[in-house]
Amino acid sequence: MTRIHALGHYQPEHVLTNDDLATMVDTNDAWIRQRTGIATRRIAREESVADLATAAAGKALAGAGLAPEEIGLVVVATCSARDRVPSIAARVAGELGIPEAVAYDLNNGCAGFTTALATADHSVRAGAARHALVIGAEKMSDVTDWTDRASCVLLGDGAGAAVIGPDGTSGGPDGIGPVVWGSDPSRRDVVRLQGEWQPKFGQEGQAVFRWVTTELAPIARRACERAGLTPQELGGIVFHQANLRIVESLARQLNAPQAVLAADVVDSGNTSAASVPLALAKLVERREIPAGAPVLLFAFGGGLAWAGQVVRCP
Repeated sequence: MTRIHALGHYQPEHVLTNDDLATMVDTNDAWIRQRTGIATRRIAREESVADLATAAAGKALAGAGLAPEEIGLVVVATCSARDRVPSIAARVAGELGIPEAVAYDLNNGCAGFTTALATADHSVRAGAARHALVIGAEKMSDVTDWTDRASCVLLGDGAGAAVIGPDGTSGGPDGIGPVVWGSDPSRRDVVRLQGEWQPKFGQEGQAVFRWVTTELAPIARRACERAGLTPQELGGIVFHQANLRIVESLARQLNAPQAVLAADVVDSGNTSAASVPLALAKLVERREIPAGAPVLLFAFGGGLAWAGQVVRCP
């Protein structure tokens, strides 16, 4: 059995408001809020993806009370890193003094963190590592087309991290439930980061909205079933923070009235692979979900891909 031992999150200091965006493109606060629910987002000026990832990971490591040498695996989910080699994970390991750990980056778009969490969970269960550091980190401002009002209003920067390892208890529910994951490659071009570096984010927004709101609720429900739960037993739900309308639509379809619904997108925008751990870490930090409560994590995005699991709140 495995569980999340601790979480950490980090966001840059600079806040970009809807009014700020209105000075850059033809938009306004009311238009953005009505279509996305977003009020502000954080933008990294000098910090890199590695800087964001390291800051969040350092907090998670400290919260877990582990020494760096106790981490055997570091995985960073990101799609916005400028550098390919060395990996962001290797940079994080170096900055935190983690010796000899397996370190690699994983790109599954906005579903990156929940995918990375599952792969790390499998590694711990298989005995390949005793403890793993799983990070979602994005600097989406680097890949934003600031002249495109449809996409520039969505994106923000940030990172979230989790330390996972053996549960150490017996007889109770598993701390990290079975993953449900997959993709629809026939729609692989609906969300894009294409072109010579520096690529720009682009998507067919209505196609994405229809796909998420008409097809994904049954898959999210399957994650609950695989964990032996009904949605009504959930203590919290953390969907990928793509758009508040999408998050709220999925929550209504799931019908989990007792669950606390993460809505960090309002303050942070869409931070791609960072959005799930960032939102979860904030909920835990504010103790909005009690320790041990089941929380559904479910993310979706470019690929088109999805991945999710039920975890017990640390």
